[in-house]
Amino acid sequence: MDGYSKLRRGRLSLPGQIYLVTFTTASRHSLFQDSAAARCVCRAITDPRLWYQSRLLAWVLMPDHWHGLIEVGGLDHLSMVVQRLKTNSARRLRMEHPMIVRVWEKGFHDRALRGEATLKPAARYLVGNPLRAGLAEQIGDYPYWNSIWL
Repeated sequence: MDGYSKLRRGRLSLPGQIYLVTFTTASRHSLFQDSAAARCVCRAITDPRLWYQSRLLAWVLMPDHWHGLIEVGGLDHLSMVVQRLKTNSARRLRMEHPMIVRVWEKGFHDRALRGEATLKPAARYLVGNPLRAGLAEQIGDYPYWNSIWL
């Protein structure tokens, strides 16, 4: 069984559940060190048309991956939400940067968060990634993130 199949085994998507989701760029290439590419993907991922059922609570785009806190809506499934995010962002990025062929690696990692008490700490951890990676000294200096708890 390949790694992607192992990730899917036992995956459960529950309406109203909040998940910490991570997916990486193809071959972990640092596509988003380029600010134009990063801005394009940020616009695509936050496009309100993608969020008609589910909610994006917090997110950060790193040079070679994306993290988000996603609350799954009643008629959605986590896999469908991630597929929309990856498809929409890849399509828009390739339109603006035709030389980019493959954007995202196959699959994603998710972890269900348990209880309200875990949400804000998870969001703080998520948006603190650029600080821990040495990309910024203060979170306000890093432009590719957002949170509903601002």
